[in-house]
Amino acid sequence: MLKWLGRLLLLSFAIIIIGPLLIVVFTMFKTTPQFYSDPIGLPTQLSWHNVTALFDKQPMWTYFRNSVVVTLSSVLLVLLLAGSISYAIMRYGKQAIGGVIFSLFAIGLMVPSQVNMIPIYSLLQKLGWSNSHLGLILVTASVLLPLSVFMLTGFMKTLPKEILEAGEIDGAGEWRLLLRIVFPLSAPYVATTAAFLFVIVWNDLLFPMLLLSGKDKLTLPLALLQFKGEFMTDYPLLMTGVLVTALPMILLFVFLQRYFISGSLAGSLKG
Repeated sequence: MLKWLGRLLLLSFAIIIIGPLLIVVFTMFKTTPQFYSDPIGLPTQLSWHNVTALFDKQPMWTYFRNSVVVTLSSVLLVLLLAGSISYAIMRYGKQAIGGVIFSLFAIGLMVPSQVNMIPIYSLLQKLGWSNSHLGLILVTASVLLPLSVFMLTGFMKTLPKEILEAGEIDGAGEWRLLLRIVFPLSAPYVATTAAFLFVIVWNDLLFPMLLLSGKDKLTLPLALLQFKGEFMTDYPLLMTGVLVTALPMILLFVFLQRYFISGSLAGSLKG
């Protein structure tokens, strides 16, 4: 009885997840009149008109390039900084300084990024970095750094200390231990953190809306707002843009699924 109840719950959950996704896919193949006449019905014919119109009416490749640049730069910067900080916390965790540093980053998780919007905007205006990808990358990295340090520190603490001690005996310095031993051994953990960061940065709308104004600087989520009209919205075109924006994240999880699962379960069997 409990087995069938569990399957029923899983089926219900799958329907809740897949239902809206199917509506988005069906809407992509509809014209605007067809959508407003039958929003959740099947399309009468399969047409790629919305896909071609999406790239004809908007500089989607420019938006895509902007999102790739901002996402890759932000994630790489965060992983480099968070990995170094987490390594330091792991190495000096038994000392007071390690606990203080970790506590400061843990406190950073409690502060919502929204409360800093006005100071961040004013600071970037004074520095001349408003409406620039550099300013957006630095702000995004600083906001995500506490979360990344919190995740990577927990992962790195599961690494066997004997390997680091063996490296020290062989004469390896701290940077060599980090780059040659810790990072390679932490590949599943880093991939897991990178996957979370990619989704957050790729789908971020708040800070691009706050910091970017030029049309040639827009990222994909911010560019989708242009499809929303004052009196009428072209939902088939908007849903096509949503699918195009989500496709890289789907491919990311397909290729990083092995690392994502292994990293998520890391340390689950340790006492």
